[in-house]
Amino acid sequence: MKEVKNEEVLFVGTYTNNGSEGIYRFNLNLETGKLENRTLAATIKNPSYLCLSPDKNTMYAVSEIDDYIENDGSITTFRVKDTVLIEVDVKSTYGANPCYVGVNESGDLVSVANYTGGNVAVYSTSENGNLNSSPQIIDHKILDTTKTAHAHMAEFINGELFVSDLGLDRIEKYSKTDGQYFSSEQKELVVAEGAGPRHFVSTQNGEFLYIINELNSTITVFGLDNEKYHAIETQKTTDYDFKGESFCADMHLSLDGKFLYGTNRGENTIVIFEVDQETGKLNLIGREFVKGDWPRNFTIDPTGKYVLVANQRSNNIVVFNRNPENGTLSFVSQVDLPSPVCLKFY
Repeated sequence: MKEVKNEEVLFVGTYTNNGSEGIYRFNLNLETGKLENRTLAATIKNPSYLCLSPDKNTMYAVSEIDDYIENDGSITTFRVKDTVLIEVDVKSTYGANPCYVGVNESGDLVSVANYTGGNVAVYSTSENGNLNSSPQIIDHKILDTTKTAHAHMAEFINGELFVSDLGLDRIEKYSKTDGQYFSSEQKELVVAEGAGPRHFVSTQNGEFLYIINELNSTITVFGLDNEKYHAIETQKTTDYDFKGESFCADMHLSLDGKFLYGTNRGENTIVIFEVDQETGKLNLIGREFVKGDWPRNFTIDPTGKYVLVANQRSNNIVVFNRNPENGTLSFVSQVDLPSPVCLKFY
């Protein structure tokens, strides 16, 4: 008889200017929905984004700083042994304030988006997951002289590299040729002027791409037709009656692809949409207050039962139960932690 797993391990990245010391580890009790056994997993400055290799043997953590080397941030490689982090190496990201790290499906490429640096570093990895020296640097500052480049997310989708640039209001697409990334045939996906694309997520087959726009609080849907993406619709994430300032942050699809969730910093909600499986369009289900302030990153646990939200300014992580039938959320528990900004299940 197969033993039923009753907990999941959660790693949390933080900003360290408010009492935090780096990366923390919790156990999520799958029966009660409570986060337990808080442990400091690694002492590191501003680990604002974490990513695990496909084999779970390696973790990459950016330090969102600009002084590792002059005007550069850093990326730390950890070996993961029985959920314990062992520091292996620290390298420059070749740009200031890195805010995202992604790994491709085979684990042999790692991408880092440097927000203030306005560029992306693409590292190859060795067999043990360590980053090789001399990454490819893709500079967005040269793409537009009238705007300020802010690379915010760099992720591999179906062999291509997609980079959201909040300052340029577009997603840049790159294809690999002779070991280097160059602009794809469809080189970019453009959103509304001033929208500020922050994060994106693709359906499993790559047919639809969803982009959450930080500055105008919207989600734009793109559909794939004849190997090119075309804008389908844009949906507002905040309530039309909301009058204050609000900025979108993170976005995820449910494991079955039926629901899309996004965080609103300011309105302090998670917006919930149902996804039309045929057209990719979004139908608003509602919003759930996050029981905190400034919801940044969030995650859905591997069972799909819980949604966990990192509230940066109220210094807490909130756990919600997720209804798989209608996508709605209900509060379960919360735990205090200084400036949590990234949640990753092991």
